[in-house]
Amino acid sequence: MATSAAAQKPTGELRVSKDSTVVPAKKTVKIDPLAPSRAAFYSAILPGLGQAYNKKYWKVPIVYGAMGTSLYFYFDNNKKYNQYRDAYKRRLAGYNDDEFQYLDNDRLISAQRFYQRNRDLSLLITAAFYILNIVDANVDAHLKQFNVSDDLSVVPDVYQTDINQMPNVGLTLNYRF
Repeated sequence: MATSAAAQKPTGELRVSKDSTVVPAKKTVKIDPLAPSRAAFYSAILPGLGQAYNKKYWKVPIVYGAMGTSLYFYFDNNKKYNQYRDAYKRRLAGYNDDEFQYLDNDRLISAQRFYQRNRDLSLLITAAFYILNIVDANVDAHLKQFNVSDDLSVVPDVYQTDINQMPNVGLTLNYRF
């Protein structure tokens, strides 16, 4: 704080006046360096818990919807794969009284491969959503601590080139201390 002192009386009395141009102190944000790793750990333990830790509650249903949908397709494709596999095994054993009597052996093998591929793909997508859940919680916790004050701004700018005096559009980065 800037002060000015003026001795007006010879008795040693000192007058202090406040400077009117003093900028108020900025609000500081406490940074927790362990918050991103904690959010990622929580999401790894229970999907969606890291999003709740970051107070992004609207993301929790998205996490469970994505993982639940892909798990549903995994179990559905696994059930159909087992049905076609069991029917093919029964055909090899000499029985022909299954629910797929209208299909020949080549069609049963083709159906097995189709549902096996879809089952494996559904499991891969489930794992990708699980990893994405962890990464999202980590990145969101990092961005929560990111400085978004008015001291840093990006504004569009129109300027003329020195060569042909044509207007160009660009961005200007302003940083104030």
